[in-house]
Amino acid sequence: MQRSGILSLAALSVIFASCGTSKKLQEAGMRYSRLDSTYRISQADLASSRDSTTKYKSLSEQLAAQLKEKNASNDQMVNQLKDLSVISGSQAESIKKSLENIGNKDAYIQNLQSAIARKDSLTMNLVMNLKGALGNLNDQDINIKVDKGVVYIDISDKLLFSTGKYEVTPSAKSVLGKVATVLVNQPDIEFMVEGHTDNVPYRQGVLLDNWDLSVKRATAVVRILQTE
Repeated sequence: MQRSGILSLAALSVIFASCGTSKKLQEAGMRYSRLDSTYRISQADLASSRDSTTKYKSLSEQLAAQLKEKNASNDQMVNQLKDLSVISGSQAESIKKSLENIGNKDAYIQNLQSAIARKDSLTMNLVMNLKGALGNLNDQDINIKVDKGVVYIDISDKLLFSTGKYEVTPSAKSVLGKVATVLVNQPDIEFMVEGHTDNVPYRQGVLLDNWDLSVKRATAVVRILQTE
């Protein structure tokens, strides 16, 4: 009975040992599979890198050839320019002056374009400032417009003056004061005041006629712009 028990224990040990070995083999197989997969991916990456290297090398050789050809072309052009010494001195001077004139014309055009752009910028800035200062007025009382680069401020004669008068009304003084503030802040702007009159013939007082009234109205506006 005792011997039989020993044999059973031995058989059980063999079974446990067999199970442990099988598990280790399975783990080893999985590691091998992962390593094999990694190896194959590495081989593919290496092959792709070699292809890219070959392509870059070919492209580099092409660019080098193009650069060499361009340098040769430049050398040829320089040699041709050197050969220009065979022409007369007057012809060479004429060519030089022509090139200088072209450069001067280009510079003039650029300066002109810059001046136009600057004027347009000043004009738009003036319009925006005027509209901002006078934005609360009725459109029928004042109109700001731009025509051929000139800013026009049309103020209704009803707002500025009473009929047949050239004294500026109190409400108009406030408006002209705002206009004056905008003009003072933009000293590069030149402005001109044009007088206007109503359609009622002037027949009394110290004024000769509506033309005289128009001049005095313009003068009154200028004085307000200077003092307000």
